[in-house]
Amino acid sequence: MSIRLRRMVLLLTGIAFMSLPAIGSPAGAVSRIREFPLSNCCFSGPFGITAGPDGNLWFTEHLRSNIGRITPTGVITEFPTPHPPSEDPKGIAAGPDGNLWYTGGCPEGSCIWRITTAGVFTEFPITAGSVAVGITAGLDGNLWFTEANGNKIGRITTAGVVTEFPIPTASSDPEGITAGLDGNLWFTEQSGNKIGRITTAGVVTELPIPTPSSGPFYVTAGPDGNVWFTENLGNKIGVVRLPR
Repeated sequence: MSIRLRRMVLLLTGIAFMSLPAIGSPAGAVSRIREFPLSNCCFSGPFGITAGPDGNLWFTEHLRSNIGRITPTGVITEFPTPHPPSEDPKGIAAGPDGNLWYTGGCPEGSCIWRITTAGVFTEFPITAGSVAVGITAGLDGNLWFTEANGNKIGRITTAGVVTEFPIPTASSDPEGITAGLDGNLWFTEQSGNKIGRITTAGVVTELPIPTPSSGPFYVTAGPDGNVWFTENLGNKIGVVRLPR
């Protein structure tokens, strides 16, 4: 290749490269996002989402009482829950048994639900009116969930045995929950303005958040081994640094 031709190739390559939107630019950011619409009949209010054991994503439809499955390529399948008028599904998590587990209502009032990857539902009643919200798989092989109105943290085995543990602070409104790398479960107390820790034996410890009325909501274990949470009303991100 001649020097002149090589220079032309380099020039054209540079022009083509400069014409692509940078990842950090607004155009670049938009080009990386793709959206997949749900059913057109009505607003479904998608709420919780988790990676499933089958390689798909599973989510709850808060307002239409469906559990949805979406493939990585965007193919959506919706499974109507058995009691649509009262379901109101919220949090969802993949269980160690290869099924999906989610929180919601039922004829008994409040339930933890299991759905297989084939779409078969099973309900497990908990204390009526407790309003389970967040749910996560614990490192002990069980599922753990929050009871916003019941002021408790619940544990359910994959066989469906439920145990509930009261939170010391009254009307604390527990919402999010996650498994910590320390083997405990960590949860938010939205009205109590605290972060709670519960051992797999059911011992609860509460940590006050410095910002008053911060409204902690979601919580997750970070890659640094600590526990991170959102302060919905405090406009902050918080972290609980775990001892090493």
